[in-house]
Amino acid sequence: MALPTSPTEFASLLCSRLCHDLLSPVGALNNGLELLADEHDPEMRARCIELLVESARASANKLKFFRLAFGAAGGFGEMVDTREACAAIEGLFADNQRLQLGWLVEVGQLPKPAIKVLLNLALIAGDALVRGGRLDVGAEAGGGRVEIVVRADGPRIVLDPELRTALDGSGASGPLTPRSAAAHLVRQLVDEGGGTLQVSPAEAEVLLFGVHFAAK
Repeated sequence: MALPTSPTEFASLLCSRLCHDLLSPVGALNNGLELLADEHDPEMRARCIELLVESARASANKLKFFRLAFGAAGGFGEMVDTREACAAIEGLFADNQRLQLGWLVEVGQLPKPAIKVLLNLALIAGDALVRGGRLDVGAEAGGGRVEIVVRADGPRIVLDPELRTALDGSGASGPLTPRSAAAHLVRQLVDEGGGTLQVSPAEAEVLLFGVHFAAK
């Protein structure tokens, strides 16, 4: 499936998504620095520094995640250590106390496209758990094929129809938006690998993504 926009426009949409997610922690850093400059009470200064540390960590975690999920992942070869992907997902959702992560990936390395698919599906599934829940991520590789399964289970699961259509490739999904860019990236990578991507029905009690594609 060809992207319904130019590569340059698609890259700008991915950047927009990254900037949107970084706006909050970076804004908190700026506010914390302003407060620290005007605060003289030792206890309040200590609290400001604590908030600065938290915001800096959140910013760094998001950057590490998007570097692997969206970027060229410089520093890595064609195969990526799955522990890097696990650390990226853990960092992304570190501040979400209502989300529990289950890491079910035993293979030590996966091709870079598979890592991107895994991370972006985890991002989409985690965002769908609007009231928290459990996010399970699994992957296997062998015989030149990769299988990825991402499962989200919680009290309320909301997968935007725009994302669902982009993932399952069921007809025109309309213009790309920063919100749907990750879903289109997954679909593109799976198609390029000659694979299949399945999404559980909208009425299902859990959200399940299943991917099979060639390990290049």
